[in-house]
Amino acid sequence: MTGREEEELQGISLLGNQGTKYPSQYTPSILEAFDNKHPYRDYFVKFNCPEFTSLCPMTGQPDFATIYISYIPDIRMVESKSLKLYLFSFRNHGDFHEDCVNIIMNDLIELMQPRYIEVWGKFTPRGGISIDPYCNYGKPGTKFEQMAEQRLFNHDLYPEKVDNR
Repeated sequence: MTGREEEELQGISLLGNQGTKYPSQYTPSILEAFDNKHPYRDYFVKFNCPEFTSLCPMTGQPDFATIYISYIPDIRMVESKSLKLYLFSFRNHGDFHEDCVNIIMNDLIELMQPRYIEVWGKFTPRGGISIDPYCNYGKPGTKFEQMAEQRLFNHDLYPEKVDNR
C-alpha cells in the first residue's frame, strides 16, 4: 500500500497550515510525530539543518550552527515542519552548544523512541574556536545500543579542517 490515509495523518497539524506561527521561546511541545510504515526495516532518516541559531547563555550573543540529526526509526517518526519550528524555537534560547545538541536529542527520543539517534552540531567559530558537539543513543538492550557505543568511539576520526566547513 502506498500513500497515507486520513486517519494516519491525525495529529499532524503544522504541515500544510498556512497560518504558521514561529515560536519565540524554546518549545518542545511543538514536535509532532507520525507512524513509521516500515517498522520491519532498519533505515536512516537524516536532517541537515544549516540555519540553527541559539544564544550564548553568558553574553546573549547569537551562535550559528548546522545541526545534523540522523535516526533509525522504530514505530514513530518526527514530522519535518514541526522539527523546523522546534529548532527555530532555540533562536532566543540561551544555552551552551553541548547542551543544545543534548536537549534536541532528548526531546526527539521522548517523542519517537527511535532505535538509534545521533545529533551533531557544527557551530561557526566565535573568538577563533568552533565547537562541534556530538551525542548519540541506541535503544538499551538492542544491537543499536552497541551501535551507539561503536559510533561514539569512532566518531570524528578524520576531523575536517576549519576551511572545509
